[in-house]
This record gives sequence, structure tokens and C-alpha cells, in this order.
Amino acid sequence: MTQTYEEHGGDAFPVPGTHPLDNPAYAALTGPHAHFAERSGRVLRYPSDVTPWVALPDDVTAADWADLAAFADADGAVPVLGTSAELPAGWDAVFDIPGVQFVDDTVDAAHDPEAVRLTEADVPEMLDLVARTQPGPFEVRTIELGTYLGIRRDGALAAMAGERLHPPGFTEISAVCTDPAFRGQGLGGRLVRAVAAGIRERGETPFLHTGAANTNAIRLYEALGFRLRRTTRFRTARVPAALQSSRAASL
Repeated sequence: MTQTYEEHGGDAFPVPGTHPLDNPAYAALTGPHAHFAERSGRVLRYPSDVTPWVALPDDVTAADWADLAAFADADGAVPVLGTSAELPAGWDAVFDIPGVQFVDDTVDAAHDPEAVRLTEADVPEMLDLVARTQPGPFEVRTIELGTYLGIRRDGALAAMAGERLHPPGFTEISAVCTDPAFRGQGLGGRLVRAVAAGIRERGETPFLHTGAANTNAIRLYEALGFRLRRTTRFRTARVPAALQSSRAASL
């Protein structure tokens, strides 16, 4: 089955597959998050100061890999997140981390009286908390992707969680983190439930990603009522030198 969620410049971007969560970044960037999409051929990405997610089409071709090279940094590295496609010959993995995708099954979603909506004014504190807890990428404009909630202790941000990828009918919960001084108090779980409540109220289904080795997070998400849907991979690849040279010469 093929669905078309958005048109860009007269070109339709189909999302092959049977489910938006099979390729959630591509489904988001051709759907509700189309206004964020930067493109190189059929390859799409979010602005780098929003989130590093780059989206390859499911039916990825050699031309798509060549177009992906346009998004590489000065060292030739480019994120290849959430795709099961194998790297072509000559591409090297900078890192390759197995991941898992969970979807709301029986989550007891509920608003939390202590949870406050975070704004752009809170971004410096949010970036500091992320730097100390390492929940995954969070950039200066990530807050634009959706609602972010926090719980404060003595005025300081103690924990947060929010929304990232937005494929049609679904919203990803991301950046779930708690200051080490306040762990063990259930703050992360409360915020996940609160973010999930807002997503549910829009008629959408919460989902999330984490590393396959992050047993503490997996235990929490399963206890909250999330169900493992599929495995995935979080990779950064390095573009072959010849391809980098070829693209540089064409600029």
C-alpha cells in the first residue's frame, strides 16, 4: 500500500509500506512536519538545529544515497536513523546502535498537576539537563516540534519529556530525562503519562524510541503500558571520499 501525505513543489512524496511507524521520520516530514522538511532529491531531513533525523525513502536507491551525501557535515558524517537499509559499499558506520520502537498499548495517560509547559525561555535549562543526562539528541529548536513538559524542584528543572516525530496519527515522546539528584521519585514516568495524555486528546497514539541496551528505560516504558513494536537502528555513516569530492566539485 502507498500513501501520499504531502506535496512539495509539485512532486508527490509517497511513503511505501503498510504503517507510518515503519518509517516515522519520512512519514512525519511528508505529513504534519512537512513545513520543517529540507530536501535533497527524495531524501528529507529536519533542520540540524531542530533534530538530526534524516529520512530515506523505503525503496532507497543508489541515487538516494548520493543525494543523502548533500546532508553530510564537514567530516563527511551524516545521520542514518531508523532505516533498516544496509549501507552501500564504501560507506562506513561511524556508530551503529540497535534500537527499539514502542507504541502505546495500555498506557494510563493522565495530566500531572506539577507538570508545566516549557517554553523557549526554558531552552537553556533544558539543554543543560540533556547534556547532563544524555537522553538523546535535543537541539536549540527541538522545542518547536511539539509540547514539552517539565517538573521543577526549588525552581530548577528536575525532569522533562516532550514530543518529537509526528507521523500521521502518531506522536513520538522523546527527551525523557531526570536530574540524577531526583531520580527514583517517578518523575519521568509521570511526565511520559502527561505527554501521552495530551497526544491522546488530539486523537493520536503515543510512541517512542530508545536504545535496545537501555534496560532501565525499557522497563519503565513496559511498566507504563507501552508495547514493543519493532527493532530499529540508530546510525551515523561516513560518505565515501570519492562521493564527497564529486559533490564538492559540483557546487
